Amino acid sequence: MLIGHDGKLLRRPPAAAAAEKVSKACSSCVRTADAKEACSQCDQFICQNCSKLCSCCNTVTCSLCSTVDYGDVGEQVLCNGCSIFQV
Repeated sequence: MLIGHDGKLLRRPPAAAAAEKVSKACSSCVRTADAKEACSQCDQFICQNCSKLCSCCNTVTCSLCSTVDYGDVGEQVLCNGCSIFQV
């Protein structure tokens, strides 16, 4: 709890209350993104259309933090963390 400017107790900070009402924009295409969808690598908000699922660790990544591997198995999306370990 915090004490407000008027001396009364606040249950949450005013900035947090205002941040809940603001919609987030996708870092790739600037569409409205769900606040739950964030890149596991850079923590930027991404919409469902721009999110990619890593084939190795199954984490959600954005297009900037992922690479596409066109190997013998076929097309695989890899996050930056998993792409380091792929030969």
